Amino acid sequence: MKSFAFILIAALAINPVDRIAQINSYKAEAKEAYRNGDFETAAAKYRFLIDSLQVNEEEVTMNLANSYFQINDSTAASNYYRPLTQSSKTKMKSLANQQMGVLSNRTGKFEEALEYFKQALRADPTNEDARYNYEMVKKKLEEQKKQEEQKKDQNKDNKEENKDDKKDQENKDQKQDEKDKKDQEKKDQEKKDQQNKEQQDQEQKDKEKSEEQKEQEAKDKEQEKKDIPPSVSEKLKDMEMSEEKAQMILEAMKNQEIQYLQQNKRKATKPKDKSKPDW
Repeated sequence: MKSFAFILIAALAINPVDRIAQINSYKAEAKEAYRNGDFETAAAKYRFLIDSLQVNEEEVTMNLANSYFQINDSTAASNYYRPLTQSSKTKMKSLANQQMGVLSNRTGKFEEALEYFKQALRADPTNEDARYNYEMVKKKLEEQKKQEEQKKDQNKDNKEENKDDKKDQENKDQKQDEKDKKDQEKKDQEKKDQQNKEQQDQEQKDKEKSEEQKEQEAKDKEQEKKDIPPSVSEKLKDMEMSEEKAQMILEAMKNQEIQYLQQNKRKATKPKDKSKPDW
């Protein structure tokens, strides 16, 4: 900091003729360095002209900004281009706006770049570089907007497609649920039919068994009728008595006889006392 102040004081102490000679010498050295592609040296010499030798010329400022531009120091370049965008000189103003547009384009600020190129053309309509850059950025913006619209449309289509897929899936799930329900109803009906069939079969078997029992009872009655002797049948006819009634009477007599025999078995037989007389 002290060395810089010393250089500044020394520069101011130089007489006007020597100062002009020094300024011209630095300008020539800076210009030569710029032409040779040594932009860092050019930037240092232009910076010395402005800061140390107090050169307040728009051409020097523009050359310093261009030197920073060439070494990709966008921040420093912008700091020196920006004041020149308000220059009273149309060429200088147009060039400064053009370079600011290029820097904005580099950082992807396309709308800002387009505005700078527009200002450059307003300042100098003959600035073909600014016109070319304006058309290029304008086309890029249109393509960007088109891509954004396509992206929106694509997102919309994807949403619609997802919506349709979801609806299709819901329809499939609904159809599957209906199918499962019908299958279950069919199984339940088949089970019910099977139970009804088994019940009917059992009722049929019970019916057949009951009929067999009736047939057997009828056969037994017929057999009992056959067991009655013919002579008895004829007597019954003479007595005008049916075989069924006679069978009932016979059964009753048998029952009475069985009861009589059973009662006699129950009575005890006492031995006869020989000491007593027979009477």
